[in-house]
Amino acid sequence: MNKNYYAVLMAGGVGSRFWPISTSENPKQFHDMLGTGDTLIQKTFQRLNKFVPTANILILTNERYNDLVLEQLPMVKQEQVVLEPAMRNTAPCILYAAMKIQKMNEDAVMIVAPSDHWIEDEDAFAKDVTACFKKCETEDVLCTLGIKPSFPNTGFGYIEYNKEDISALKKVNQFREKPDYETAKEFLAQGNFLWNAGIFMWSAKTIVNAFQQFQPKQYALFRDGLVCYNTDDEKKFISENYPKAENISIDYAILENSEAIYVKEATFDWNDLGTWGSLYDKLEKDVNKNAVVNSKVMVEDASGNMIRSKAGKVVVVDGLNDYIIVDKDEVLLIYPKTKEQDIKQVLNKVKEAFGDEFA
Repeated sequence: MNKNYYAVLMAGGVGSRFWPISTSENPKQFHDMLGTGDTLIQKTFQRLNKFVPTANILILTNERYNDLVLEQLPMVKQEQVVLEPAMRNTAPCILYAAMKIQKMNEDAVMIVAPSDHWIEDEDAFAKDVTACFKKCETEDVLCTLGIKPSFPNTGFGYIEYNKEDISALKKVNQFREKPDYETAKEFLAQGNFLWNAGIFMWSAKTIVNAFQQFQPKQYALFRDGLVCYNTDDEKKFISENYPKAENISIDYAILENSEAIYVKEATFDWNDLGTWGSLYDKLEKDVNKNAVVNSKVMVEDASGNMIRSKAGKVVVVDGLNDYIIVDKDEVLLIYPKTKEQDIKQVLNKVKEAFGDEFA
């Protein structure tokens, strides 16, 4: 295993569209969403650990999830858990982690990956990432993995690459924001657009230099803590200075400015598991196309439902089609799959009506 390979596992999100299973106290990445016996963060760690040494995997998360990380990943030491004292989007935490890694190893190349994605062919994933690593080891480039679109999805950003480029790693022309449906159809028709999966590879040195060039204030803020990183003084510096960081994504901060970005089309199936519907798509179904996790289910005249309850609970469903049915402790959600994008708003209404303990 290459000692210069590092990984930053992003595990700070709340995943509110998976409410009521995912809550602000215990988000989706810490749940076994697929019924496999492993939580999403455990699956992601295992996937990265196939080609990145255990000690070289950092977990980026909010302070409140520190104990959950250590409980679910017992092989990880406290110093590998990089804690954000405030929510500041992806750019500040990536810069912070990259500076820590660069201080550990000047020759480090790193992957930044979300902790809650579904990837079945893990060997293909490892090959795609290491192909990007090899380019990052010898060139000052930023690499990303793009997913070949299967339909005109309006929920993802897109990556437009150079049509003339015949190499496996293609030069990126530009990142495109989430399109409307007609624009998404045009993207697919053109044939040189990929979904942005939010998986990035670069050398620690290259990404830190990119921040120095394109985000000088952000760079200066974190550079001042360089002497503290990976020491006992780090926590004090970060708690005082991290909240001062600009709330900005890595896409806006760096990727839309850099002209040295390359994309590799993923050779593996991928799902961002962003909603109950996307989870439903990846689960096995019964003869009536109901997807079931944990529950013992009896169905009559019911099809296309996503059903989840506490382990072993008996669930009887009659006369419902294409619904999300989720039973968890004090909350029962019965909601049309066609309205799943509204669950975030429903959660906010529940908080207002009944209190934060249900969120």
